[in-house]
Amino acid sequence: MSKLTELEYLGLPPAKKKLYDIGQFFVRLPGNILNFLKKIPLGIWKGLCAVGRFFAGIGHIFADGDWKTRISFFVMGFGQFFRYQIGRGVIFLGMEALFIWFMVMFGGGYLAGMGDLGEQATIKTLNDYGLEVVQYKDNSLKILLYGVLTIFIILGFICTWVMNVKQNYTAQKLIEKGIRPRSFKNDVKSLADEQYYKTLLAVPLLGITVFTIIPIFFMILIAFTNYDYSHLPPDKLFDWVGLDNFRTMLATDASGNDKFAYTFREILIWTMIWALVATFSNYFLGMFVAICINRKGIRFKKFFRTILVMTIAVPQFVSLLLVSKMFSDEGIVNNILLNLGWITEKIGFWTTQDMARIMVLVVNLWVGIPYLMLIATGVLMNIPADLYESAKIDGASGIKQFTKITLPYMLFVTGPYLLTSFTANINNFNVIYLLTGGAPKTMAYEGGAGGTDLLITWLYSLTITNNNYKIAAVIGILVFIVVAVISLIVYNVSPAMKNEEDFQ
Repeated sequence: MSKLTELEYLGLPPAKKKLYDIGQFFVRLPGNILNFLKKIPLGIWKGLCAVGRFFAGIGHIFADGDWKTRISFFVMGFGQFFRYQIGRGVIFLGMEALFIWFMVMFGGGYLAGMGDLGEQATIKTLNDYGLEVVQYKDNSLKILLYGVLTIFIILGFICTWVMNVKQNYTAQKLIEKGIRPRSFKNDVKSLADEQYYKTLLAVPLLGITVFTIIPIFFMILIAFTNYDYSHLPPDKLFDWVGLDNFRTMLATDASGNDKFAYTFREILIWTMIWALVATFSNYFLGMFVAICINRKGIRFKKFFRTILVMTIAVPQFVSLLLVSKMFSDEGIVNNILLNLGWITEKIGFWTTQDMARIMVLVVNLWVGIPYLMLIATGVLMNIPADLYESAKIDGASGIKQFTKITLPYMLFVTGPYLLTSFTANINNFNVIYLLTGGAPKTMAYEGGAGGTDLLITWLYSLTITNNNYKIAAVIGILVFIVVAVISLIVYNVSPAMKNEEDFQ
């Protein structure tokens, strides 16, 4: 694809501009990847330089600090006790004591065990009376989990230690200038005043770390172990296996088995088809419904909106299970069709792969269109009416008005929603699981996967049904990579991220 000049680009129709932008993104992609790879050594060097500057700064503090500051390197809070900051000193000293106790009594052992994830599994024997006696030994899962937790606690302690050293040095310099350091009481008051943002951010950051970052890190490590149904703690141990699980998922393994790789490819293709069709069918049909309801001369607009919104009012859990039963082999739909004589045998809505996939896409329309209708209604009401009036005077048809006015405004305003909706559909667990449970099952797929399974529902099946946690962790990582790449592409070509001046 030849590169256009700026004037040639500006002269393109909007649709061709989008195609050109997408094409140029892929044309530039190999060069961008190469540039990124070239920047890796530079990034590593800059990182090492930053680490060097950090240690140089700490060394300078130790060399330039007085005896109180130097002792604070080893006894946290020591300097604060002599610099009118007793409350702060007590907190630092208490945190150091708590950290030492934690590492000696708990964390150190688990951290040391992360090398082999345990040496001896739980032993079960029978005593003289024929009763089972359990001797609990190493538990690989606990070693890995608490080892990860210990790593994050160590990182937190290092940050606290650095804060202690720098605050001691700052207090030393203030006293040398004849300025009294701020007291603990003033520190507490500042958390409700000029440093109130720290108070507000503390709990969310802690929650993100505990409930998001640590579990993600733990999941990533699971992908490099052989944790599955054959290695379930505490009866058995699991160990590190390097990249074997990724080879199993993405290529033929040493035994010539590529069933997992085949299953992953097939489900990935269906997941992408599902996400595209589910997203854009809901988007354009929801927009079409909103345009129809908002047309001049349409009566009972509130009634039609209320009918559509009622599908949102009913919980998805209830409505999807109801639809699943309605279209089952013994459901009301098959019985009605048989009684009317329209069919001679029951239709397997959920028992054949192609029919089941069509059905989940159709049912998803019923679930998703009302949301898009409400969003599109809000956007349509805010498009300047004089634009349509000018277009009518110029002789523009309804289709022309839609493509030149309505659609560009909709894409600009709802572009971020479109991206999040697409990524959400990649991980749309509810619709697939509640309607089909991944069925129909097929022997061609590995890991209990079915014809309508998405990557997320297959992951669930691998963990809950098959206890294949290692492969499930690999799928989680690959899903993240797919979503990240797609989000990057859409972000670069979305009109909501550029050409903002066209919609001012």
